Amino acid sequence: MLKIGCHLSASKGYLHMAKEALSIGANTFQFFTRNPRGGTAKDLDEKDVAAFRDYAAENGIGVILAHAPYTLNGCSADPAIRDFAARTMADDLRRMEHTPGNLYNFHPGSHVKQGAEAGIAMIADMLNGILWEDMTTTVLLETMAGKGSEVGSSFEELRAIIDRVELKDRLGVCLDTCHLSDAGYDIVSDLDGVLTHFDSVVGLERIRAVHINDSKNPPGSRKDRHEKIGQGTIGTEAILRLMTHPALRDKPFYLETPNELEGYAAEIALLKEKWS
Repeated sequence: MLKIGCHLSASKGYLHMAKEALSIGANTFQFFTRNPRGGTAKDLDEKDVAAFRDYAAENGIGVILAHAPYTLNGCSADPAIRDFAARTMADDLRRMEHTPGNLYNFHPGSHVKQGAEAGIAMIADMLNGILWEDMTTTVLLETMAGKGSEVGSSFEELRAIIDRVELKDRLGVCLDTCHLSDAGYDIVSDLDGVLTHFDSVVGLERIRAVHINDSKNPPGSRKDRHEKIGQGTIGTEAILRLMTHPALRDKPFYLETPNELEGYAAEIALLKEKWS
């Protein structure tokens, strides 16, 4: 069965997100743990969490994906920014234990002229300081487009981070179709080659989720501009080939296209109709 959802607002709680997901034909969803620009998270409503867990079990809502704020940068040149990232992520992961067994995704960060090697070391150090042995959440490194000094636009950089983290079984990867294309990976004409390369460097077993986005820019642009499905340079057919690939078809897929609920519902219906 296709596991598909989109990014939803968490402002009204977990149960509301679950009901909203079902209303648009989704069976999973993604959400920000707090304001995407950072800040303090709302207090958890334990009654809402309990109601969500019951509702999800009754309605077949699968693994959900929490997304860290964009402002987190665990490899900033500024120690205060690195500290903020570590404290925020640690708080997010403690909160995630109220909905055990789910996923937490983050952008690795930008090294800001310190060099990728220094950035990789700082990101790994941050993860080593906040992951713990019996946590139930899997933390995902997202594949990045490579704009500016982003870390994680190459599979080799992701592997270098994983290699430095002690609790490797708590880590996975979230592929992003727009980011992959913008970073120069040819998922349109050579998807098998891209996945073979990923397997040789990181390992296909690390892929735990996929962001489904078209791209406003040509491959290799390193710009990171998401587009609606079928309206960008990747195209619907290439996205469907990825979604039905034997290595990926059982993963949960999350739309991050520039849409409101009505647009997400249409994209989900389209992809469900053509997915087989």
